Amino acid sequence: MKVAPPFTPALDHLETVMQGLRTGRANPGLVEHIEVESYGTRMRLKELATVAVTDARTLQIQPWDKAQVGIVAKAIEASPLGVMPTVAGTVIRLTLPSLTEERRRELTKLMKQHLEEARVAIRNVREKQVKELKAQKDAKELSEDVFERERKKLQEDVDAAVAEVDKRGAEKEKELLAI
Repeated sequence: MKVAPPFTPALDHLETVMQGLRTGRANPGLVEHIEVESYGTRMRLKELATVAVTDARTLQIQPWDKAQVGIVAKAIEASPLGVMPTVAGTVIRLTLPSLTEERRRELTKLMKQHLEEARVAIRNVREKQVKELKAQKDAKELSEDVFERERKKLQEDVDAAVAEVDKRGAEKEKELLAI
C-alpha cells in the first residue's frame, strides 16, 4: 500500500522499532541498534561489525576491528535483549532461546504501545497540515471548496497510513505469538 510522503517517517520509525522486538527467530535488527562505547564515542553495533544470521536461532557478529570484540560482547550483555554472547576468537555468537508464553505476551503489549505511538505521530502530522491549510484559507490563498477537498484527501491519506500501521502490527503479533 502506498503511503503519502508526510507519513513515511512515522512508518519507518515503527519498522525500525518492530525489528528490535525479539520473536524467537534470529534477525540482525535485534542487535544493530545496540550502542557500543568505542573509539571514544558511542556507536551503533551495525557501524562496528558485520551481523549475520547463521541459523534460525543464532546470530554471528564479527567486529571489523579485532580489538573491539570484548567491548562489543559487553555491550550486548548490558543490552535489554537478555541474551549472553559467546566469544570464539574474533567472532561473537548469540543463541536466542525460545520465548516463554509470558514473554510473548509482554512483547505483544510493548508492540501495541509502539503501534499507538505511530498512530499518534500520524495524527500529529495531520493536525499540522490542517493548520497550514486553515492558514492558507484564512489568508484567502485557498477557496472553501479547495480547502475541503484538500482536507478530505489528507484524511484519506491518514486513514491509509493508519491501516498500514494496523497491518504491520497484525503481522508482527502473528509472528510474536507463533510457537
